[in-house]
Amino acid sequence: MSPLLGISLKLLSALFFTLMSAGIKAISTRYPTGEIVFIRSFFAMIPLLIWLGWRSELPEALKTSNLRGHLKRGIMGSTGMFCGFAALQFLPLSEAVAIGYAAPLAVVVLAALVLKERVRIYRWSAVTIGFVGVLIMLSPHLGAGAHQLGPGAAIGAALGLAGAFCSAFASVEVRLLTQTERTGAIVFYFMLLTSLLGLSTILLGWNLPSYQDAALMVLIGVLGGLGQILIVQAYRYGDASLVAPFEYSTMLWAVAIGWFWFGEWPAATILIGAFIVIASGIYVIFRERQLGLARRAQREAGPSRVA
Repeated sequence: MSPLLGISLKLLSALFFTLMSAGIKAISTRYPTGEIVFIRSFFAMIPLLIWLGWRSELPEALKTSNLRGHLKRGIMGSTGMFCGFAALQFLPLSEAVAIGYAAPLAVVVLAALVLKERVRIYRWSAVTIGFVGVLIMLSPHLGAGAHQLGPGAAIGAALGLAGAFCSAFASVEVRLLTQTERTGAIVFYFMLLTSLLGLSTILLGWNLPSYQDAALMVLIGVLGGLGQILIVQAYRYGDASLVAPFEYSTMLWAVAIGWFWFGEWPAATILIGAFIVIASGIYVIFRERQLGLARRAQREAGPSRVA
């Protein structure tokens, strides 16, 4: 375990996924969600195969002894992807990203219940406060004035929340898979299943992309592939309940990209709710650092007492 490395990989994956989401939002109204899911997943295999080839791990890296685990993770992750991509059609980028913050909060709960990770009271407190922040972000969609946000805003919020919880279950399954499976296999089988599910929607009708949109689609896939590799590695080096809160860094990128690319600025409730969630994450970081220093001091003091 190397928590700092896990955190660093998570931060980098957050940037790549935010850029990917911005690209998806840019084309979301011109192409069906299933088509975008297929393109994102299919072209994500490019960086994966290059990475595995560079490490001289082909074809051994794709061998698996837990096909059922890959299937479970793929179904939940694919469902979350469909919901998340559809939400981008109806919501500003920063709002869609902020609602997705329910995922890392749910991961902390699932890590304790499913993975039996030790989650102390301070992390439970942070989760509780974080969910309050999520509720604040959702509040405009729950009141009588929800219709003022525009057509489909409530649907977008519901899709975003559903996608967040599906992603949380997928993240926990990733943590289980890393105990026996290689990173290459975890990422490859997820992309393969998602590509197949996305391809199946061609029966519902796809649109032929322009050259510019086709190039953007390839870029979306490559960014998604890089982000997927990094996030799997992040959970390999750090506890899910520790690494997950660093997903909050995407808010900074989402606000900046949303403003420059789409001319969007998040509403006050989004900023307030996101601030609460981010503050809870910072509290987790501070407490983990304190515990790490205390454990180091105990290890250093142990031999001296024996001597």
